[in-house]
Amino acid sequence: MASRSDPLTLEVVDLIATVVARYHEEYEDAASQHRLTGAQARVLALLSREPIPMRRIAQLLKCEPSNVTGIVDRLEVRGLAERRPDPTDRRIKLAAATAEGRETAQRLRGSLNFAKEPLAGLTEEQRTVLRDLLRRMLNLPDQPDLP
Repeated sequence: MASRSDPLTLEVVDLIATVVARYHEEYEDAASQHRLTGAQARVLALLSREPIPMRRIAQLLKCEPSNVTGIVDRLEVRGLAERRPDPTDRRIKLAAATAEGRETAQRLRGSLNFAKEPLAGLTEEQRTVLRDLLRRMLNLPDQPDLP
């Protein structure tokens, strides 16, 4: 097992930090092209998958529920999100993307070019190894290969 401070581990940590920084920079730029803040874009991306309780959004983003309320308010004003009661517990409010919100989230995701070019330079086998290593680092379950 590698030491947390061996040179290779430190280099890998630095490279991961560089990837994360570049991703966030591009994500913020892409969000602004859609007249969204980075936080609004992240919430919209979550909502475009499925309706989510407001408290759960705050947990996923590691922020206060009041911040999520303000973000969803602004997405609602733009017609990108809506609140609705949870069908299983009407005391809980779900935030959900509207059709326009789902389209915006899809366009935003499609405009993120960071890593697409560098990843295209890797073979399918190399991309698979990278994906599997990242899943392992994050303790994510193995998933069947996508077609």
